[in-house]
Amino acid sequence: MSTSQQADPLIGRLVDGRYRVRARIARGGMATVYVATDLRLERRVALKVMHGHLSDDTVFQSRFIQEARAAARLADPHVVNVFDQGQDGDMAYLVMEYLPGITLRELLREQKRLTVPQTVTIMDAMLSGLAAAHRAGIVHRDVKPENVLLAEDGRIKIGDFGLARATTANTATGAQLLGTIAYLAPELVTRGLADARSDIYSLGIMLYEMLVGEQPYKGEQPMQIAFQHATDSVPRPSVKNPGVPEQLDELVLWATEKSPDDRPTDASVMLDRLREIERELGIAPQVARTLSAGIIREEVAGDSGDLTQVLPATMTGQTTAVDETDNATRLRAATKRRSVKGGWLMALVLLLSALAAGAGWWLGSGPGSQVAVPDVADRSFAEAQQILAEQSLQAVQKDVYDLDVAPGVVVGTDPSAGSRLDKDGTVNVLVSLGPRPQTVQALGGVAATDARGILQAINLTVAEPDQEYFTDAAEGTVIAVSVTPRAGGDPVDCTQGCTALEGDTATLSVSVGPIPDVFGESVDSATSMLAEKNLSVSGTFEEFNDDLDTGLVIYIAGRDGGGDWRPGESVTLAVSKGPALFPVPNIVGLTRDQAKAALTDAGFEYEYATLWDAVLDEITEVESQVPAAGTQHPKGTVVSFRINGAF
Repeated sequence: MSTSQQADPLIGRLVDGRYRVRARIARGGMATVYVATDLRLERRVALKVMHGHLSDDTVFQSRFIQEARAAARLADPHVVNVFDQGQDGDMAYLVMEYLPGITLRELLREQKRLTVPQTVTIMDAMLSGLAAAHRAGIVHRDVKPENVLLAEDGRIKIGDFGLARATTANTATGAQLLGTIAYLAPELVTRGLADARSDIYSLGIMLYEMLVGEQPYKGEQPMQIAFQHATDSVPRPSVKNPGVPEQLDELVLWATEKSPDDRPTDASVMLDRLREIERELGIAPQVARTLSAGIIREEVAGDSGDLTQVLPATMTGQTTAVDETDNATRLRAATKRRSVKGGWLMALVLLLSALAAGAGWWLGSGPGSQVAVPDVADRSFAEAQQILAEQSLQAVQKDVYDLDVAPGVVVGTDPSAGSRLDKDGTVNVLVSLGPRPQTVQALGGVAATDARGILQAINLTVAEPDQEYFTDAAEGTVIAVSVTPRAGGDPVDCTQGCTALEGDTATLSVSVGPIPDVFGESVDSATSMLAEKNLSVSGTFEEFNDDLDTGLVIYIAGRDGGGDWRPGESVTLAVSKGPALFPVPNIVGLTRDQAKAALTDAGFEYEYATLWDAVLDEITEVESQVPAAGTQHPKGTVVSFRINGAF
């Protein structure tokens, strides 16, 4: 252990009663990173501790907490996991995934320029991680090689979300503009504004640097570089490296356009194009070999950002041929040549001592005493238990609800796959119970907007648009709810409440109020009233009506198939043609009572001189009538007749 390690008061300390600090592995301007043991879960973690002189600075505290929240919102294999954040006295800390490896910056220092397969492999991983951030509404704002970690086991992850902001709070001014100037987008330099496209610009600069071996802009002062970002265009990488394919040339130019509107809108769009290029070039991104150089850094010269990287190791990407002398070997050889200043015997003694100490640490308390958690997703618990047992790990089943994974199938593990644990450690195997059941309350009569919110709050999908009907219920209220299972099957009526599974689809039937009353309206007036409610008139038909004049609307004909009318449908109007007409019976020659009966039976009224009521019916005879027999008149018409005596 070096003198600086021995002098560090945190070495050996138990932080917050849980994290035993083992060694310091990196130091930056804002925080120091240690490797520690989580005594509760028995696993190695990286402990990032804010410098004491910043603990009273609310701006730095806010950035420190922001990093935890931003990274914790992401669940992506290419983003460094943040497990915990807390305060121990006046010491603020983050607990992160422990990743032995090196940063992309160190790889560039070793190799200068990367091969095309290496570059594509690293860029694919970076874009995958940033795509997850952008989907979550997070802009990283400090994308640079120092924040890209290349683990010994081949994993590639983005870390250090200390500058991350939500996309709705994207303004940066003054001291907030802390990103490394060599990778800052023009809009950050000129206006202090950042969104997902600003991260894309930084990725474009990094892509150029990996392909060429140097940054596109150089200057003695930071402002010289910033001015070039704002005014110049990034050249094609193939100008400096003719081996760069045209597709990657174009990708660099697209990502580094001066106007954000001309760049890919976010990392997922750029990732889609990169994967098209991979297929065109026949490159399958993967790590072909990993080496464990085991270099522990105390300081990083010129690193102005906070450090999330931990123990580094050399990483190389997929290549068609691997140099027999790899980069890690050359690095060790160079280090050895610089350190050999005395006699060869002293060097040999020191080397043997270092090897002995290193072997003791590796096998005793270092990574050699730990095992990596295997990936057991998409297996049964029994299979996962067997695989973990082969790695000397104990499996404990933990049931979880999952929307996408079938019941009985493993979703993942806690700690996640790739994490390192001491042998005989416990791994929670997360086994899917399928989608979570939810109780849907009775929603009949509830406002449609409220019902939609209630259903979405329990993770049900609400079909768009609502089914609308004309009913007597208040406008905008729910009249029916049906739920269609996500797994398939017929819809189930849920108007009065039911049990559904998360991910099922609910369809709302909503009232738009009653259909307009058009009784007694003219056809034109009724057509206008219905059009205001998005109903059209497809035709009319006539009926006799004793109450309405000819041409006035009597009613709307019934809907084909029954049920309530819906906006957008066509209706047919029944129109009055006045009262029905009937022939007046012939009553001339009939007696008084015979005439009255004949008129009554035909639906007509009658009148005559009532003095004839005093005479016997047999001696009466009708001699005339008005209206005349056979003429057409509405029922109820009064027929007058004259009577003579038949003496």
